[in-house]
Amino acid sequence: MNRETVYFKNKPQIIATSTIGGPKESAGPIGDFIENNLKNDKYNEKTFEKAECKMLSTVIDKVIGNSGYDSCDVNAIIAGDLLNQIISSSYAARDYKIPYIGVYSACSTMSESIAIASMMVDAGYMNKIVCATGSHFSSAERQYRYPLELGSTRPPQSQWTVTGAGACFISRYVDKNYPYISSATFGKVIDYGVIDANNMGGAMAPACADTIITHFKNTKTNPNDYDVILTGDLGVLGSRLLKDLTIQKGFDLSKNHIDCGEMIFNIVEDEYQGGSGAGCSAIVFNGYFYKKLLENKYKRILFVATGALLSSITSQQGESIPCVSHAVEIIKEK
Repeated sequence: MNRETVYFKNKPQIIATSTIGGPKESAGPIGDFIENNLKNDKYNEKTFEKAECKMLSTVIDKVIGNSGYDSCDVNAIIAGDLLNQIISSSYAARDYKIPYIGVYSACSTMSESIAIASMMVDAGYMNKIVCATGSHFSSAERQYRYPLELGSTRPPQSQWTVTGAGACFISRYVDKNYPYISSATFGKVIDYGVIDANNMGGAMAPACADTIITHFKNTKTNPNDYDVILTGDLGVLGSRLLKDLTIQKGFDLSKNHIDCGEMIFNIVEDEYQGGSGAGCSAIVFNGYFYKKLLENKYKRILFVATGALLSSITSQQGESIPCVSHAVEIIKEK
């Protein structure tokens, strides 16, 4: 027993997922694995914020339908996003007569919500929970950085916030055809003093490394025990820093580490560092990797989403960026 890692003896399962992605995301390497491909970023709404809310409503609707259950069977929705007061999730939740648990962990919200749902299902308090999160490039950009109309030059260390959302349906154990969550490690808030709001990868890598190393030590595992160690949206730079930080502690991730931010877009050397945003890991995990688990291409994944806990106010006041990362271990039996 330790304070960071929780073990699930009753094997809560992910029995369905749903994803939606914008045009840029749908044109990327995993576009074929995104369930709903948008033709325009506004999703036929008047504002980007309304579009983000609609994306979350879409994946919640779809994942319930994909699970084979009705909304009346769902015990709770656990959701969060990047906008102030998590308005996208809260406004989406008002359309359902389902208990709502709003969470905020920035871009690590997907793994955090899965971990919380798994604890509640494993303990028997609830049987079926929907976890969802998303983001939108245009809404996040004008909240955290600059007005879109300003046309500011993006520095080379920056990432591109993903326009999209993902959801998964956590249920009590059904059968071995679905992957289950065996454990979760909750991360500590880590701050290495990065003050550049564009350098998300550099800010989040230390928190991600700390959670991964803690998980290895608590569970007595090592990188070779996993088919994939899937991190959130560190991007190219952050992924390199993560490998440097973990190898200093004796853990070499070079053989099986994959980052959602590196996967989501077509990246060439002279472009930016890849994807970011809560929708990044939500799309990549619930789209590509969940399907690969069902196909038995992977048997054991450590999913470690990462989040930068800044706001526009703290950035304007010169504060550094505290970050957090949460890990969930997912196993497919057959």
